[in-house]
Amino acid sequence: MKRFENKVVLVTGGTVGIGLGTAEAFAREGARVVVSARREEEGVAAVKKIQAAGGKASFFRADVSIEADVRALVEHVVREHDRLDVVFNNAGVEGKIGPIESLSAVDFDHVFGINVRGSWLVMKHALPHLQKTRGAIVNNSSVAADLGMAGTTIYAASKGAITTLTRTAAIELAKTGVRVNAVSPGPIETDMGARFFGSIENMRGFASTAVPVGAPGSTKDIAEAVLFLASPEARFIVGQTLTIDGGLLAQ
Repeated sequence: MKRFENKVVLVTGGTVGIGLGTAEAFAREGARVVVSARREEEGVAAVKKIQAAGGKASFFRADVSIEADVRALVEHVVREHDRLDVVFNNAGVEGKIGPIESLSAVDFDHVFGINVRGSWLVMKHALPHLQKTRGAIVNNSSVAADLGMAGTTIYAASKGAITTLTRTAAIELAKTGVRVNAVSPGPIETDMGARFFGSIENMRGFASTAVPVGAPGSTKDIAEAVLFLASPEARFIVGQTLTIDGGLLAQ
């Protein structure tokens, strides 16, 4: 039997990059996956890709920074599938990268609205249903929360908030049977990663010298970690942020 057979999994920001890779991995393991994001065209394409590989998936458009959207998203999942077992809070943006003086309050609110408010809202509305299934939440943080990288003040702060949100929510929810953990990716070859570094080539150049394994990671590296944290095998792992960075932070 596959690890997530008959389980229902919600992946926010699930149309590209780490989100799509993780949605595909859950589907391969038998889950019924609901992919959510803001852009419907990409959502439909993601679902078709999963279904073409034999997986079960559907799409629901939502902006996680808007509470009405999140409420409708969770209601849709439960109405269609009668349960919710796992949430991967992946929706996020890097926002504008640059010196503090070049950034605005609008830039700040945009990143925190999606990365932090969005994750908190999804947790809030999914919680009653996850308590019924004794389910799991996995949030997506970043090594940017732990590195002093010039130009990333807003993004790094938002990911630091995710790490803290994960830890505090895990303690609050542990006795309800809901486990909360997070993954913290290092440089991963995605469209967001390319934007963050300026190009994939720039990312590879950075990783060749800064990352002990000598190369960026792949979406599969993160997906496998998310599936582990969401699985019964990780039943005693609570409130942790699993760093997946090729040794970057171990130096």
